[in-house]
Amino acid sequence: MNEAGTPINPIALQLGPLSVHWYGIIIGAGALLGLWMAMRESEKRGLKKDIFIDLVLFAIPIAIICARAYYVLFEWSYYSEHPGEIIKIWKGGIAIHGGLIGAIATGVVFSKVRGISFWKLADIAAPSILLGQAIGRWGNFINQEAHGEAVSRSFLESLHLPDFIINQMYIDGHYYHPTFLYESLWSFAGVVILLLLRRVNLRRGNLFLTYIIWYSIGRYFIEGMRTDSLMLTSQLRIAQVISIVLIVLAIILMVFRRVKGYADKRYADTD
Repeated sequence: MNEAGTPINPIALQLGPLSVHWYGIIIGAGALLGLWMAMRESEKRGLKKDIFIDLVLFAIPIAIICARAYYVLFEWSYYSEHPGEIIKIWKGGIAIHGGLIGAIATGVVFSKVRGISFWKLADIAAPSILLGQAIGRWGNFINQEAHGEAVSRSFLESLHLPDFIINQMYIDGHYYHPTFLYESLWSFAGVVILLLLRRVNLRRGNLFLTYIIWYSIGRYFIEGMRTDSLMLTSQLRIAQVISIVLIVLAIILMVFRRVKGYADKRYADTD
């Protein structure tokens, strides 16, 4: 036992040779809560209640595969020598940006097949996606990853954090910035903002694009504090570059869709 106590066991349940990891449980809980929120809202917006069940049956596995592939791609120097590690997603190593790419691509195809507006689905799903991200970051907490640089225990105590968070941030003899927590709180705040913006009845598509902007702003600054960033070059962090690109693209899309008349419908419109 170290001065901070014993870290949380990443395995929640052992069933013979099968290990059930907290990481997977937390990610799954976030997905289920997000699905429940989207299902409730879809009925209000004139869609069938099970439309999002049908969507997530494709979107979640594709998003997980893309999130893992994205991470492995930028860490290929390691995984090329340890190919057996590629499938071990319970150890972490899922990139949110990769997951978003997979989920958005799936949503585009799904909406075309079902004859539903992609932007309508995306607007409804936006708070749910962000809620899933906010909850999912606690999987990083259990795995003691996605943290920042070393800090003192007194610094963490000055943030008025509960002991269980402070103790879990004690890794290999040092305390670290709980950047997972910063991003989780930023995302929870974003969920509240998106739910409030539903009442404003924004132009269709703008709620989803607001989610992209909000998340990307927070991710840009928090990523700069992390020590495990995927790097494009020795100086450029991939997540920060992608965040800037997403912010610019989201703003351009907002303006372009309004100028071209593609955003004349509003969030609350049922057609």
